[in-house]
Amino acid sequence: MPQRLHLVFGGELVSPEKNVFRDVSQIHIVGMFPDYESAHRAWKAEAQRTVDNAHMRYFIAHIHRLRDEETAASPTEELG
Repeated sequence: MPQRLHLVFGGELVSPEKNVFRDVSQIHIVGMFPDYESAHRAWKAEAQRTVDNAHMRYFIAHIHRLRDEETAASPTEELG
């Protein structure tokens, strides 16, 4: 079975309406996880911890999609 790596990260956004980080050097890397379920648990814990700050956002990146050379690449959404 292939490994399905997921990266959980987040930080303070310029505006709650945009996915643009205020300071990229301050991005919080929560960690790399071997499956979506454990990544989701980590994402949820960080999101709940920072719920009082509307500018804080955490994301789950599907790293396995980036390294799967057998699958055709999909378009990447540009931030901003």
